[in-house]
Amino acid sequence: MTLTAVLAEGTVDRNPLLPEIYDIVWSAVCLAIIGVLFWKYVLPRFQAVLTERTEKIEGGILRAEEAQAEARAALEQYNAQLAEARGEAARIRDDARAQGQQIIEELKAKAQQESERIVAAGHSQLVAQRQQIVAELRSDLGRTSVNLAERLVGESLADDAKRSATVDRFLDELDAMSPSR
Repeated sequence: MTLTAVLAEGTVDRNPLLPEIYDIVWSAVCLAIIGVLFWKYVLPRFQAVLTERTEKIEGGILRAEEAQAEARAALEQYNAQLAEARGEAARIRDDARAQGQQIIEELKAKAQQESERIVAAGHSQLVAQRQQIVAELRSDLGRTSVNLAERLVGESLADDAKRSATVDRFLDELDAMSPSR
């Protein structure tokens, strides 16, 4: 029956939205062929690409984890080296302070020794000068006393032995009087 005949009769009980049976069969055959070709050729390649991407992603994650672990190890090593360097810097500072203190003590000891040497030299020089002054004063005092004695006595005390004995006796008397005062 042709379409015009069916339309003229007006007795069509088919749904106009459904295709013909032969269209459904040929469409199913084409779909099966395309499905088999897709299943045989396209799907394995697609699976291979997905597997490759999965391996790359998982490898990347593993590499990232390894890199992160290496970074943590490097950070820990850096922190350990930093702590060691700080400890060594503190030790060096303490050593420098100790050496500085030792140098200061050595310089103080040297200054003390130099001061003592200078004081001792000054003292010995003072003693020598005192002895020289005492000797000069004795000789001056002796001459002055001999001159005075010559004037008082009216005779010359030219004899060195007499003069020396007189001066010594006079000075001894003066020395004996000095401590008692």
